[in-house]
Amino acid sequence: MSAGIEIRSALPEPIAPAPARRRGLPVSLLIGLVLLAAVGIIGVVSLLWLPYDLADTTGGRLEPPGPNHWLGTDKLGRDTASFVMVGTRIALTVGLSSMAIAMAIGVIVGLIAAFATGWVDDVQSSLLDVVIAFPTLLLAMLIGAMQGASLTSAVVSIGLAASAVVARLTRILAKGLLRRQFVTAARTSGTSWLRIVFIHLLPNMWPTLVVTAALIFGTAVLAEASLSYLGLGVPPPNSSLGRLLQGAQSTVLTAPWGAVAPGVVILVIVLGANSLADGLRERFDPTRRERR
Repeated sequence: MSAGIEIRSALPEPIAPAPARRRGLPVSLLIGLVLLAAVGIIGVVSLLWLPYDLADTTGGRLEPPGPNHWLGTDKLGRDTASFVMVGTRIALTVGLSSMAIAMAIGVIVGLIAAFATGWVDDVQSSLLDVVIAFPTLLLAMLIGAMQGASLTSAVVSIGLAASAVVARLTRILAKGLLRRQFVTAARTSGTSWLRIVFIHLLPNMWPTLVVTAALIFGTAVLAEASLSYLGLGVPPPNSSLGRLLQGAQSTVLTAPWGAVAPGVVILVIVLGANSLADGLRERFDPTRRERR
């Protein structure tokens, strides 16, 4: 009897589990949200109010930043801040629209490719690899050159070029999920493929797809600026950030504010999109943060 008591007393006391620590939002996610929110506010305000009309040339030629013209004026005496605000709105429009096209087409094509088998699957996979081998900007330039310079052609060309990346990612994710037991059980039980897509595939893929969408948004804004700089993007009188950089190229040494302002906006948008994507990746994959 006493030996039993001694044995039990020698056992270690059970350790109470530590309370679960609540994880806050990742810093990169907050940074991305703040940067994109600030740029978004500028774009919305440009719809309602501008410091000067875009055709107003009453300002002095290449006037430096001051109380009358916050970001100075260009070589025609027009207010740079007004053009940057409109350019910000155009950049956000192109980025969001291109992202929507890329995600819609890419997810649909990727899901179709995931359900394909045999030589059909091999052909689709090879075609996606060939399209992805070309840089997104190069594909956008080719499509934009064929369609002509316009806001619509810029959105469509960038969206189509980026959709190949989304399609390949969707195919890989869906192929992996189709091998899981719960999906196999649903297929053998006679569940339709449409129901499998909306109940089993998309709910398990959306965290990765959201991260990809954020990256595509930043890439689309940068691609549109590059196209406009080369004369293949949004044509005048639209105030694209890339076209502002092109116009300020000849005066960058004497009036650098004309190039710095649109360049900073592009940098903020791309940095915000990348920070948002990194934060979303950390949010959906806590183990990644623990490995750091």
